[in-house]
Amino acid sequence: MTTLTRRAFVVGAPFALAACSSDPVWAPDAAVNAATYRSGGPSALTLFTVKNTGSDNGAHSALLIDGSQRVLFDPAGSFEADVSPERNDVLFGFSPAVERAYVSYHARREFYVVVQNIAVPAPVAEQAMRLAFANGAEPKAHCTRATSRLLRQLPGFDAIGGTWFPNNLSDAFGAISGVATREVREQD
Repeated sequence: MTTLTRRAFVVGAPFALAACSSDPVWAPDAAVNAATYRSGGPSALTLFTVKNTGSDNGAHSALLIDGSQRVLFDPAGSFEADVSPERNDVLFGFSPAVERAYVSYHARREFYVVVQNIAVPAPVAEQAMRLAFANGAEPKAHCTRATSRLLRQLPGFDAIGGTWFPNNLSDAFGAISGVATREVREQD
């Protein structure tokens, strides 16, 4: 290794490693407990895929888990709401009003949101929640990789392969029997 190569490595390595990490976010117990939302409905999983209106290329993936409580696994996401405290890419208190705000946050002139929902047995929703809690904060651009990794560990979702591409995940999720799909488009 030449001196110039070593210097480039020594100078560049910290920047490269910084790009591979994400700052942990850990809301206090009191905030999480106060925000906990239970829908009272059947257990379900909802995949959100944000797509570019011009190219239809996927830009982001997240997973709403409706089990003993309603949380959003939003790896590397940027959505924030005072009523929805975060712990390492898991947002708590994800009521229908917060869900609408989340979708509206992403749906605009340049992007639309594909919403795919499927009812699941309660133990599957609880397993998804445990996996989301255990995942930790993801680096930027790892949203679909983390979401697909979580999903393929669940019973009935083993056909979903690991992928970095939101469209591939959306297509695989949509191929599962019982998935209902809708699009949300806004112009603001």
